[in-house]
Amino acid sequence: MMAAGRAGERGFRVLLLEKNDKLGIKLLITGHGRCNITNKIDSPREMAEKFGKNGKFLISAFSRFGVRDLIGFFESRGVKTKVEKNNRVITESDMARDVLNALIDYMEKNRVEVKLNAEVRTIDRSGGRIEKIVLATGEEVLADRFIICTGGKSYPATGSTGDGFEWAKALGHTVIRPEPSLTPVILKDAFVKELEGLSLRDIRIAAYKDGKKFDSGTGDALFTAKGMSGPLIINMSKGVRKELPGDIMLKIDLVPELDFTEVDARLRKDFQEGPNRQIKNCLDMLLPQKLVPVITKIAGIDPEKKANSVTKEERKRLVSLIKEFGVHVTGLYGFEKAVITAGGIELSEVDSKTMRSKLVENLYFAGEVLNLDGPTGGYNLQVCWSTGYCAGEAGSA
Repeated sequence: MMAAGRAGERGFRVLLLEKNDKLGIKLLITGHGRCNITNKIDSPREMAEKFGKNGKFLISAFSRFGVRDLIGFFESRGVKTKVEKNNRVITESDMARDVLNALIDYMEKNRVEVKLNAEVRTIDRSGGRIEKIVLATGEEVLADRFIICTGGKSYPATGSTGDGFEWAKALGHTVIRPEPSLTPVILKDAFVKELEGLSLRDIRIAAYKDGKKFDSGTGDALFTAKGMSGPLIINMSKGVRKELPGDIMLKIDLVPELDFTEVDARLRKDFQEGPNRQIKNCLDMLLPQKLVPVITKIAGIDPEKKANSVTKEERKRLVSLIKEFGVHVTGLYGFEKAVITAGGIELSEVDSKTMRSKLVENLYFAGEVLNLDGPTGGYNLQVCWSTGYCAGEAGSA
């Protein structure tokens, strides 16, 4: 939509082919329906660094149409934004629908024609150029330039089924094997079901394989029916995927602001102030109530035991669990729950300034179909906006 709108804005006749029966299905579920449109990092180079070694490809696009440009784009169209935790830029209304409506309006004002239920069957190439597109209906579409913005394979129910990868390969492009990225983790611990729905704020998690630490981070997480999700877990899943299979444990520090000695002192204080209170009622002053029965069970302590009866050894076990609550990873979810797709079209075959294919002279790419994947927090949508804008501008040059 960004690419189409920009090409139309430059005065060219534009047709957007949409496989679904409506526009923006995936956009509407981003940010849990609130649309985390970007991350407030003003420096193009700093933003690009979030994408690892492939990030340098994005410096030009972020310089041409960066975070400030994007926020200005939407705010000038009535979509006010706000900055939340970790510099996430969200719609002030908390409604992704406002973002979609602004894009649709952008296209309408620039006379972009939209064709829904338009599934592409083949892309016909003649020499070094694309000649036409043939739809599933048999209808042929001829144009001077073509932009592939099909996304990856994440959330296939929204229509992202990897079509763009297959077209690119058929046109001679190299496609780095697509893999699900930024996914929830699956845990084998039986107690996970008891913790379903529990949100943990500002915790620290360290990841270990065979007892050796390989990653750590601080942020928010959430227990699900079969494992864990949330921003911290989603971002750490990239490192976990590289280490699988293996004996992988996550050690959760539930109170990272306190060290072991301080947690012990806090427990002694709480126990002394309420010596006749049951331990479960003392612990919920420090921990989420839903977590207390699980921790006391693992520690081998009767939750109804009086605080003044807790032994030093029992208290030490509680301290250890509060600072290093261990869960065991058995796997990760696939594309059906992946935020984005890792892998995609080889970047060396694409001009980073224009998004133009170096192999097919009238072909351009934008968005997740490219071999780019960053952390959660608005970064990946910024790639879509920036590369889409550049492709739309260059494709209509």
